Amino acid sequence: MHPAFSVIFLTTLIGAGQGLFLALYTGQLYSVFKVLPVQDSAQFHAIGSLMAIALLVAGLFSSFFHLGHPERAWRSAACWRTSWLSREVIVLPTFTGAVAVWGLVHYLGWNPVLFSFRGTFDIDLSLVIGAAASLLGFTLFLCTGMIYACIKQLQEWATPLTVVNYTLLGSASGFMLATAFAAWRESGLTEFFGGWAILMTVVAFITRSASLLRNARIKHKSTLETAIGIRHARIQQKSMGFMAGSFNTREYFHGAPAHIFRMIKWVFLVLVFPVPLLLVSIGLGTQTVGLLLAAFLVQYLGLLAERWFFFAQANHPQNLYYQTVG
Repeated sequence: MHPAFSVIFLTTLIGAGQGLFLALYTGQLYSVFKVLPVQDSAQFHAIGSLMAIALLVAGLFSSFFHLGHPERAWRSAACWRTSWLSREVIVLPTFTGAVAVWGLVHYLGWNPVLFSFRGTFDIDLSLVIGAAASLLGFTLFLCTGMIYACIKQLQEWATPLTVVNYTLLGSASGFMLATAFAAWRESGLTEFFGGWAILMTVVAFITRSASLLRNARIKHKSTLETAIGIRHARIQQKSMGFMAGSFNTREYFHGAPAHIFRMIKWVFLVLVFPVPLLLVSIGLGTQTVGLLLAAFLVQYLGLLAERWFFFAQANHPQNLYYQTVG
């Protein structure tokens, strides 16, 4: 498939925004159970939520460049009963709004205690709103991943690993950014976020490697014989039927040489996993904000390459008709 950079930026930016919010809310949740220190909500959570919203809005904005008629974008939500894309279109702004309300509650101090659990744990308004926003965040990961996992004819995508990798890679980048943010704010959550960032990156490496191994061993159901309906032991295609390009040849082929395609795979494997792990480990040990921020930036650059490879690796059955120019 031809990777659209607007969709690449959409999925990586909103993934980082989702992960950042989930990191912030996880820190708040742990503080309720007295495992972590309570943060200055008027500053820490408000600024963090603003950063998450900026990433989500930037991702949403980038998606408009993929539309032939952006003025009709609202129609994309019409098929929510059957389309994962329509569900994503609905969940994304809803999740962004929930994050905004959560940050506003912290910033303005509109955070009354709703009830206490056994007289020990106070459940306030922001905790309830954050729980709803977290549910929306995981739903958004599901919708985004299922847009591709539900396409059965693209066997490279049609696997639960697609949803798992979208969730883990987005969460890892968000926690990596949360680590740098906590260090900048001199928060006691730096080590906590950093530990989760390392764990999620390691687990994401395992699941993404599993998807690469799976895709390398795929036996495609469609062949040249099944495509044209002729059963013969030896069929050779001489031409695609025309010389000029078309929508089919532009949108269903990535167009990169084989050596570039292979190189990008190793680029993202290095930039997404070992380099950020090394940088964040050193940064946590030395408490250097610059190294922690570099870990996020390097990982995000790697995620851009990873998402390009994800789209380019998918081999549509229609390519059987257009694989030879002649």
